Amino acid sequence: MAVNFFEGRKPPETIGEHLERCGVSRRQFLEFCAALMVAAPAGLALTSKARASEVARAVAKARRPSVIWLNFQDCTGCTETLLRTATPDIAELILNLISLDYHETLMAAAGKQAEEALQAAVKENAGKFVLVVEGAIPRKGNGMYMKLAGKPGLQVLDEVGSQAAAIIAIGSCASWGGIPSAAPNPTDAVGVDALIKNKPIINIPGCPPNPYNLLGTVLQYATAGTLPELDALKRPKFAYDWHIHDHCPRRAHFDAGQFARSFGDAGHRQGWCLYHLGCKGPVTHAGCSTRHFNDIPDVWPIGIGSPCVGCTEQEVLWRVPMFQTVKIHEATPPDTYAPVFTPQGHVSAVATGVAGLIGGALIGAGFMASKKLGSGDDTESESKPKKE
Repeated sequence: MAVNFFEGRKPPETIGEHLERCGVSRRQFLEFCAALMVAAPAGLALTSKARASEVARAVAKARRPSVIWLNFQDCTGCTETLLRTATPDIAELILNLISLDYHETLMAAAGKQAEEALQAAVKENAGKFVLVVEGAIPRKGNGMYMKLAGKPGLQVLDEVGSQAAAIIAIGSCASWGGIPSAAPNPTDAVGVDALIKNKPIINIPGCPPNPYNLLGTVLQYATAGTLPELDALKRPKFAYDWHIHDHCPRRAHFDAGQFARSFGDAGHRQGWCLYHLGCKGPVTHAGCSTRHFNDIPDVWPIGIGSPCVGCTEQEVLWRVPMFQTVKIHEATPPDTYAPVFTPQGHVSAVATGVAGLIGGALIGAGFMASKKLGSGDDTESESKPKKE
């Protein structure tokens, strides 16, 4: 059931008011909304027929959501993907759409000032801010393997998370533990939902995830006061609704049985399917093949000739060896298509016979057609319409 987080509270500044005050042009905003419609249409709780101007109006009327961003066991890659956009204007616009009230990687304050800023942001926005968690949280030894301002990360997450309206675990590390939790997992690293049970939690896995997945989720919260529909792994369905394999630009080569067998071979250079090099696309739920990172089509693993590593799947990333193939849950090309190349050498009698039958039929059909054309008897074909 949808919950309106704004009920009974004084709303903050609208996104439109803030953009106008910061000098963001309408053209910039419309271009951003057009890109957002492609990347996260359902995340905005709008119909697929909505236009960019309609999306812009809905977003502009919304209140800027307060976002507090905590970092734990991470590489800050998820922060980087939010900032390393196609143009600086888009990165600036992202920070204008949300009120990023605390982020230790981006803020100028440090030490005591940073801690005071965190406490002030939590107190001022208690019960209505979105907590974004980046990185896994170590549990071993009561959290002794990571401390923030002298406190175990476990304690910081509990103190801040208990005051949040909702929690977004961005990246695979925050979603289920990611790289830090790979065997033998010396710090007993886990994701957010293994620790917090009484708050709405949205997992946005990826290493790193597409920044539009985060924005679509946050802006639905801002425009409607609700959160997107989730799958069984608490991922937004609008962002993880199909396998990469379903819309992969190399899918035609898969269907034709054309596979690269080693890096740099002829098939690899021609852009053939990377399945036999360990591509995890057939089992990976993500929109990388159609919802491009930072509006650049080829900036993703398969786009640059590298197999998908399955970074959005808990049972794949760092659990299945990188170059090991995965099971395909459908007919494989050799089951339904003839191979593209046949071994040179002996040709069977059956193959020869079949080829002879086909060749004879073609020759006979050609002879009859030429005889008919030679007689000039084509009145019937001209007078009668062709059947579809």
